[in-house]
Amino acid sequence: MFTGLIEEVGRVLKINVKGSSARITVAAGFPPGEVKIGDSIAVNGACLTVVEQGNGSFTFDASPETIARTSFRNLKSGSPVNLERALRLSDRLDGHLVAGHVDCVAAICERREESGNLLFTFRIPREIMRYVAEKGSVAIDGISLTVNSVALDTFSVNIIPLTSARTTLADKRVGAEVNIETDMLCKYIERLMKSRDDNEAGAGLSLELLAKNGFL
Repeated sequence: MFTGLIEEVGRVLKINVKGSSARITVAAGFPPGEVKIGDSIAVNGACLTVVEQGNGSFTFDASPETIARTSFRNLKSGSPVNLERALRLSDRLDGHLVAGHVDCVAAICERREESGNLLFTFRIPREIMRYVAEKGSVAIDGISLTVNSVALDTFSVNIIPLTSARTTLADKRVGAEVNIETDMLCKYIERLMKSRDDNEAGAGLSLELLAKNGFL
């Protein structure tokens, strides 16, 4: 679990493609003693497991599902990536709960500057758009952001100068692809509502229904 607050921008050292999967090595400044093999790190918003570590670098295996769901296909040696280590229970939750499970890839369809801020508009599939709400939360390449506005298949966000300086978004232009993770609470609520509708009329939300759907 993550917060969407980027700790640092790393840089891809190499990518070894193996069929429909890949092994990715990233240079990062995390203290070696604070990261071990088996730890989870969000790389551009995708939760990956450390399988090897070297002097200032960490290696991850990206499964076929991860490659298919993310913009990792666009990564190459030298690409900057947003990095965040997993949330500790003692940490403040300053962003929002981010699972590191990317829903889709979005394309930037508009970028403009306003009073020192960057305003981006992203286009995503309509079936994913239903999980995006005005003033709700969304993770873009792992960055926790607030949705400014929504339309049929687009939404917009505002990037303050601090976020621009500490993430990869400042270098993104129209047409670039980013990883999108919507608010997980929306998906759980939708599942609960569907389960209620599938049950007999008047059943409503109950302990039995929660247990049946794996919440207890």
